[in-house]
Amino acid sequence: MGVQTSSTQPDKAIPRIGALDSLRGLALLAMASYHFTWDLEFFGYIEQGTAVTGPWKIYARCIASTFLFLVGFSLFLAHGQGIRWRSFGERLGQIAAAALLISVATYFVMGDGWIFFGILHGIALMSVFALPFLRLPVALTLIAAVVSFALPFYARAPLFDHAVFWWLGLSENLPRSNDYVPLFPWFAAVLAGVATGKIAASFGLLQRLATVPAGPRILSLAGRHSMAFYLIHQPVLIGLVYLASLLAPPPPPDRAAEYGRSCQQSCVAGGSAVNFCTQFCGCTLGKLQDEKLLQPLQSGAIIATQDERVLKLARECTIASQ
Repeated sequence: MGVQTSSTQPDKAIPRIGALDSLRGLALLAMASYHFTWDLEFFGYIEQGTAVTGPWKIYARCIASTFLFLVGFSLFLAHGQGIRWRSFGERLGQIAAAALLISVATYFVMGDGWIFFGILHGIALMSVFALPFLRLPVALTLIAAVVSFALPFYARAPLFDHAVFWWLGLSENLPRSNDYVPLFPWFAAVLAGVATGKIAASFGLLQRLATVPAGPRILSLAGRHSMAFYLIHQPVLIGLVYLASLLAPPPPPDRAAEYGRSCQQSCVAGGSAVNFCTQFCGCTLGKLQDEKLLQPLQSGAIIATQDERVLKLARECTIASQ
C-alpha cells in the first residue's frame, strides 16, 4: 500500500512501513496468547476469573490500546493527504461484516456473554469518527483524546443504560460481554495514533520509518493479514484446547473456592467493607453447604433472589457479620 507523507513532503510517496506490519503482528500474537488463557479458563484448566482480573486484565487493555493506536496511525498514513473513499469504504465494509459475524456467532455460542460491541465494532465506528481529525491541528486532536479518555469517569449516567447507547461506554449498568470496546474511553487511543502520525510526518520521520527492517517474517505476515488472523485464531485455539480436554480432562471445579471468589467480588463491588464481605461470604458458604444448596445455586437450579432458604441464610449471615 503506497501512502503519502504530510504536507511538508506533499509529492513524495512512501512505501508500506514493514515495521508497522510487524508491530501489528506482535499485537496479534499477544492477543492470541490472552485468548488462549481465556480458553484455558473456559474449559476449567485454570481458576475462573483469571483472564479478567489482575495482570491479565491489564495485559488485555494494553493489547486493545495498541491495536487502536495502530488504527489511528495507519488511518493517517493512508488518508492523511486526502481520504481515498473507495479503499476506505471497502476496508470499512470488511471490518463491519466481520464484526457482524462475530456478534451473530457469539450470540448462539456464548449466550449472555455475546459480543455486541467488541474490538471490531469499535474499530469500524472509530475509523469513521476519526476522519475529521485527519485535517484538524495536532493540538486539537490531542485535546479530543484527553476528553475521550476522561468522559467515562465524569459522564456516566443511568440515561445511557438503554441498549441504544451501549456503544458510547457511558452506561452505569451493562450486560456481561466477553469483549466490550466502546467509543469512550477507547477513542483516545485512535486519536493518539492519528496525532502521532501527524507529528511523525511533520518531522519527516515517515520515510525513515519505511527503511526500518520489518522484523521476523511471521510477524510481518500476520500484520499484513490481520483480519484473517483475527477471525481464524480463536476457533483454532478453542479446537486445540477442546481436543486436549478429551485426552487430559481438567480437574473438577472447586465449588467452594469458586463461590468464595464470586461472592467476595460481588459484595465488595456493592460497596461493602472487605472485612464484612469476607465474614459474610464465609458464613453463607458454610450454611449453603450444610443445607446442600451450593451446587443447585451454582448450576442455576435455584435463584438466590427468589429462594426463601437462600434469602433466610443471607439475612442471618448479614446480622452475624456486622
